[in-house]
Amino acid sequence: MPDAGEDPLRDRLERRPVLESTLAFEGRVWDVRRERVDLGRAGVVTRDFVDHTGAVAVLALDEHDRAVVIQQYRHPVGAFDWEIPAGLLDVDGEPPEVTAARELHEEADLTAGSWATLVDHWSSPGGSSESLRIFLARDLTEVPVADRFARHGEELGMPQRRVALDELVEGVLDGRLHSPTLVIAVLAAQSWRARGWQGLRPADAPWPERSPGRAKS
Repeated sequence: MPDAGEDPLRDRLERRPVLESTLAFEGRVWDVRRERVDLGRAGVVTRDFVDHTGAVAVLALDEHDRAVVIQQYRHPVGAFDWEIPAGLLDVDGEPPEVTAARELHEEADLTAGSWATLVDHWSSPGGSSESLRIFLARDLTEVPVADRFARHGEELGMPQRRVALDELVEGVLDGRLHSPTLVIAVLAAQSWRARGWQGLRPADAPWPERSPGRAKS
């Protein structure tokens, strides 16, 4: 609880004036921009950052409070890490909850009858514009084999497991699991479960903190 007379902490959205913006590097998935920013009394600074379209992820819990996790190779860290289904917001005009349902279908062969917003975060606000919303999906149903997505590339043959939420929390605290989205998701879910899942925001809750990153064509 905040001290008497103080408002609860809240991040303040107040973009400072951009004097110049250039494309420093054009990548396959996201770009790096260089911008000169007027910070007022602090002067004008130049910042390079990843211009990211944003993303969604899904913590899918079954009736036994087991979360669906997938293992995928991530080259920058040279590791096969355990993650939750996730994907880029790279379809113009598509609502984030629709993207999340599509990613759950494509990456985990599942649909869900119940959706809520679990938690929002900025993945690396000092170096990337990426905003990420993590959804909670319940009432899971297997997608029929004939209707499953044909995975390829890094997603080909991805292992999938259902792991108890408590076990995932222990894996995070023991330092065995490192995906930031999984870490945030399971710790948030543990907290929400302790509250009886009461107070979760709806799946289509407002998301003013989502970055204005540009999707790659």
